[in-house]
Amino acid sequence: MPLRNINDLEKLKKINAALVSRVERSMDQQANAFSLFQTAISLENRVRTRTEELHSTLRRLEQSNIDLSAAKENAELANLSKTRFLAAASHDVLQPLNAAHLSVSALAEVQTSDEGKKLVRQVERSLETMEDLLRTLLDISKLDAGVVQPDIGDVSLEMLFSSLRSDFLPVAEMKGLTLKFRPVSAVVRSDRTLLRRILQNILSNALRYTRSGGVLVGTRHRGDTIRIDVADTGCGIPHDQREAVFEEFHRGTIPTDAGLAGGGLGLGLAIVRRIAAALGHPVTFSSKVGHGTIFHIDVPVGIGASVDAIASTADMERPRGYGLFGTKVLLVENDVEVLQAMTSLLERWQCLVRPATSTDAALEMLGDTDWVPDIVIADQHLDGGDLGTTTIAEVRDYLSRAVPALIVTADGSETVAKVARAAGIELMRKPLKPAQLRALLAHLLA
Repeated sequence: MPLRNINDLEKLKKINAALVSRVERSMDQQANAFSLFQTAISLENRVRTRTEELHSTLRRLEQSNIDLSAAKENAELANLSKTRFLAAASHDVLQPLNAAHLSVSALAEVQTSDEGKKLVRQVERSLETMEDLLRTLLDISKLDAGVVQPDIGDVSLEMLFSSLRSDFLPVAEMKGLTLKFRPVSAVVRSDRTLLRRILQNILSNALRYTRSGGVLVGTRHRGDTIRIDVADTGCGIPHDQREAVFEEFHRGTIPTDAGLAGGGLGLGLAIVRRIAAALGHPVTFSSKVGHGTIFHIDVPVGIGASVDAIASTADMERPRGYGLFGTKVLLVENDVEVLQAMTSLLERWQCLVRPATSTDAALEMLGDTDWVPDIVIADQHLDGGDLGTTTIAEVRDYLSRAVPALIVTADGSETVAKVARAAGIELMRKPLKPAQLRALLAHLLA
C-alpha cells in the first residue's frame, strides 16, 4: 500500500519503527563483519609473528646444537691429549728414575765397606721416596683427568688381605704394633689393584699415626654390600680436620714417640678419595681423638667365584730360586742409560747379556746360531714406534719357540697389561725393584 494512502498515524509509527529496526540490524551486521575482519587480520599478524619467533628459536637451537657438538669434540680431543700426555709423562719421568735404581743396585753389589753400604741405602731410600711422590702425583693427575678405567671383576678378600698382611706385618712389628686381619671368605665386585691401593693407603696411615696397640681389619655384610673396616688405636682425627685429611699434602701431627720420622707425603687419603669415586665405593670414617679411627669402605658383594684364590695358589706352588749364572738374556731397551744400568746389573748376576735398541737390532742378535736367548727382556715403547710385545713375538717366531719373556715399562695403562697377558708375557713396571726382578727371572727360568 502506498504511504500516501495511509492516514492512520499509528500505522505510520509502526512502519517507521520497523524500518529503523531493520536499518539498525543491517548496521550491526556490518559492524560485526568489520570487527571479525579486523580480528582475523590481528590473528594472522600474531600467527605470523609467533611463527617467525619459532623459526628464530629453532635457528638458535640448531646453532646451539652445533656449538655443543663442537665443544664435545674439543673436550674429547682434550681428554685424548691428557691421556697421551700422562702416558708420556709416566714413561719419560720414570725412565731416568729406573736407571738410577738399577745403577744404585749394581753399585750396592760392589760395596765392601760399611760406609759405602750406608750411603747406598740412603740413596735407595731417597729414590724410593721420589718414586712414591712421582707415582702418586701421576695417579692423581690420571684420576682427575678421568683416564683411569677400573677393571671390575670378582675379588677374593681372603687373598687380598693375605697380600696386605705380608706387606705391612714387618712395618707393624718394627713399631711394636699388632696387625690383625679377621678371617674372611667373601668375594666382592671391584678392581683388585685399585681396591688394594685404597686399603694400602689407609693401612699405611693407620700404622704411621699409631704409637701403641695396633690395627685390625675386618668385614661386615650389609645386604648387597660388604663393609671393610680398618680400625686403629692411633691419635685420632680432630673434628675440624675431617675434610682436610682428604686434601693434597695435608699431613696430620705424628706423635713424637710414634716410631717413624716424618708424616709421609700427605697424598694417601687424597688418592683414596679419588679411587673410591672412580670405583663407586663410599669411604667414610669415625674417629675419636686419643683413641683411634675406623675407616669404612663399602664394596658390592661378588657375583661369582674369584679367580684370585686359584692364581694365588698357583703362585705359592711356583718354584723359587735365584740361580741366574750363565743365563742368556736378550735385552731390548732404547734408553741408553737404562740399557747400560740394566746390563751392568744383569752381568753382576752372572748373566750373559746381548743388548739391542730396536726390533731389527734384536733380530740381528739371533743371527749367531750358537747363541740362543734363555729369556727376552724388552721395554714396551722403543725407537721408531716399535713395541716390545711385537719384538718378543718376532723373536719367538724366529726361534720357533715360546722363549720366556718380560716386558719392563713405565706405561701404566691397562692396554699394555692386556696385550702382555694375551701373549703370555710377564709384565713389570718401572722403576724396577732389582730383588723383584731377580726373583721373577728365577721363576721364569725354573
